[in-house]
Amino acid sequence: MFFARWREGLTKTSKAAFGRLAGMIGATEITLEFWDELEMNLIQADLGFATTADVIASLQELVRDQGLVHTEQIRDALRQELRDRLDAPTELLWKELPSVVLIVGTNGSGKTTTIAKLGERFRLEGKSILFGACDTFRAAAVDQLQEWGHRIGADVIVGAPESDPGAVAYNAVQAGLARKVDLILIDTAGRLHTRTNLMEELKKIYRVLGKSLQGAPHAVWLVLDATAGQNALQQAQAFKKAAGVTGIVLAKLDSSAKGGMAFAIQRELGLPILFAGFGEGINDLQPFDPDAFVASLLPFE
Repeated sequence: MFFARWREGLTKTSKAAFGRLAGMIGATEITLEFWDELEMNLIQADLGFATTADVIASLQELVRDQGLVHTEQIRDALRQELRDRLDAPTELLWKELPSVVLIVGTNGSGKTTTIAKLGERFRLEGKSILFGACDTFRAAAVDQLQEWGHRIGADVIVGAPESDPGAVAYNAVQAGLARKVDLILIDTAGRLHTRTNLMEELKKIYRVLGKSLQGAPHAVWLVLDATAGQNALQQAQAFKKAAGVTGIVLAKLDSSAKGGMAFAIQRELGLPILFAGFGEGINDLQPFDPDAFVASLLPFE
């Protein structure tokens, strides 16, 4: 059931570039043309040039050392090469109560919905949750978060329209302390990583959280739209610099044919991928599993 959920969620990714990979690895001979085609498919799958070059070099060394001649002989090695480039996320241990998690991302990344899914997941684990609605310039975002909060039984701290997001973040932490909740999830306005003024605002929210509670935020998670492909890497770099991102949530993996960007994120940023989103439902968020991810991308039989 677990692997079936991953395979179903990654159908588009698997059938696109990775599907072509699975199709080209069979009883044919390993030729120069094979390596060129493999390289092209890995790049089209959004692994990035550096990761692709590493994978190809490792496989070519294996072929030379073992005298392999047929493409099917490197099938398992390809899977392993990809798996080795993904770290398994460590267990989330909330040492501070309340723990404050700052959620950041670009416009349209699925950030607010992801916060609701995280809240529900943590609620089912026995945690009490509070949301801070710091997207004060978009009324729909506040309404959406309030609706989700009502559905899962989480309080939502809001401010007046167009009020200071930092003030709302401060009030959310103070409310969480007073109510003795376990986790405070702070929603922020979606912002393009190229907008300097908005990134400065994000830095301010980060600083305010630190003043409201020592050690806060205890985690900063970036929600990335998996359909963004390599653009997501540039986003992640900017948000990591501005807000000290500590983990990634990959949203909309079910809508993407660009799943390979997960490998580029790991290589270039060294950030753990914590969760993967496979749909709009409240329970459509899974802890990231590298084994299931790779097996679903390359469903060799």
